[in-house]
Amino acid sequence: MLQRCAGAAVLVIAFTLRPRLGRVPRDGNVLDRASAPALYELADRVAAGIGAVPVAAIQVTDEFNASYGLVGLRRRPVLRLGLPLWEVLDDRQRIALLGHEFGHHVSGDRRRSFWLYSAFVALAGWYDMTRPGRWQREEVSLLVRLGAIVGAVVLRGVAWLLLQGLYLFDRLTSRAGQQAEYRADALAVRVGGSEATRGMLATLLLGDAAGTAVDRIRAEQRRRPRTVRRGRGRSPEAPEAPEAPSPELLWERLREHLASVPATERERLLRLSARERTAVDASHPPTHLRIALVDRAEARPAAVTATAAEAGAIAAELALYRTRIATDLLAG
Repeated sequence: MLQRCAGAAVLVIAFTLRPRLGRVPRDGNVLDRASAPALYELADRVAAGIGAVPVAAIQVTDEFNASYGLVGLRRRPVLRLGLPLWEVLDDRQRIALLGHEFGHHVSGDRRRSFWLYSAFVALAGWYDMTRPGRWQREEVSLLVRLGAIVGAVVLRGVAWLLLQGLYLFDRLTSRAGQQAEYRADALAVRVGGSEATRGMLATLLLGDAAGTAVDRIRAEQRRRPRTVRRGRGRSPEAPEAPEAPSPELLWERLREHLASVPATERERLLRLSARERTAVDASHPPTHLRIALVDRAEARPAAVTATAAEAGAIAAELALYRTRIATDLLAG
């Protein structure tokens, strides 16, 4: 019996420590090459410009962000594009954004390597498992209550040790991760140009402003008087049916809101980044340092460009997803 229990415990440990391979997303917001040839063609040109592997799948999200990762046994590259960020960037800045994300494939970021990432996820999984929850105050015996207290104390001790391990892991690898971010920015300059890369990085500082704008637009839509044409035979005294908010309005207002942010506010955000994020960051170096590095480097023109026809084709390919994600954001 004891051997069976030990074997079961070993199986649980092996399952918890298993490598996390990930998989290519299968949801409705994934674009394949057949449905988005113009977007993939641009992505392939950017990848070729920095020596990265062409992306296997592109997923659009509702985040003011973008990310890149390798998934599956074949380590297939997947690009995640947040439409709120994509929509407020111009065509050159979008190329710089793609260059930065693909740059992670060639920047040598050890934190993204298969083994280090698996080790980090395993530690985080153990930490989540050992964090004791609040035991319910039910009518149980004193012995059960004492056992719950002792178990909680032991688990808290184990969780504390695992948390220190996570902190140590982060401290040992954060410098390499930040250097990889700087190299990815340099690759973004190579394909998108210095000016576009700086603009893209400066836009990343407006994430909170973008969230505020979405909340404001959603609230205005809900307060707006809603009307719809009355059909034949409808009583004039009958209440009017609600009119669905326009998803396209969200993107127009979001672009207008961020474009109206004054230079003084942008400068304040840059100084805030310098004051509050001078310490080691878990995933990215402070944005003001990234912008300063681009400013100090020799100015370079864009190596990859998109024509107006290509930009229009990409917009048409994203039209369905723009409507879907805007509707979800307006619904809250």
